This record gives sequence, structure tokens and C-alpha cells, in this order.
Amino acid sequence: MIFSYLIKTNSLGDFILDVKDSHQELSGFNLSQNYPNPFNPTTIINYSIPKTSFVSLKVYNVLGKEVAVLINEVKPAGNYNAEFNSGKIASGIYFYRIIAGQFSSTRKMDLLK
Repeated sequence: MIFSYLIKTNSLGDFILDVKDSHQELSGFNLSQNYPNPFNPTTIINYSIPKTSFVSLKVYNVLGKEVAVLINEVKPAGNYNAEFNSGKIASGIYFYRIIAGQFSSTRKMDLLK
């Protein structure tokens, strides 16, 4: 559970702690476009999963060769981000792909050095 806390005062000046459950039901799987794009040397990839799933997030070159594994583990439902550091790979077009449960999605990113 995720909670948010807000401290307020009432008309008498007493402090009141307002606690709310901020857990929101995720509507589905999502893989967002990386940012910044184009990037050098790092970029952020956001994704969401609505239920506990094994998540694989990998980066591939244009020939389909795997160049990086960013995530390869079971994750609980939630919103996540992964940072990709291009290290010593060359400038060019790359693809990142997520597989989580039955969901799969691929997006393109541009590395400019």
C-alpha cells in the first residue's frame, strides 16, 4: 500500500493528519518513449505493469543483436523507470523491448555521440 500524508489545521488551529491511500489501479501495461531522444550518453525508459509479472527489458541494435539487459526479474505492479547508459556503443538507431506476462512492446531510440 502507498499512502499520502497531509498535515492540516482546523479552525481552532489544531494540527490534523490526513492519511489517504494513494494506490491507484493501473489500467494496463505500458512502455513509454525514452527521454531524452536522441540521447547521449544516458536515457530514461518508463514502463508500467498492472500486476506482478516477470519483466524483461532489453536493448537491441538494428541487426537484432542484444546490446544490453536493463531488467530481467519479477516486479510487483507499479510504475517504473530504467536508465540506459550507452557506454561504448556506437551512435545509431537502437530498439528497446519489454516483455511482461503476455505483453510485449518495442520502441526505437536514437543515440547521437
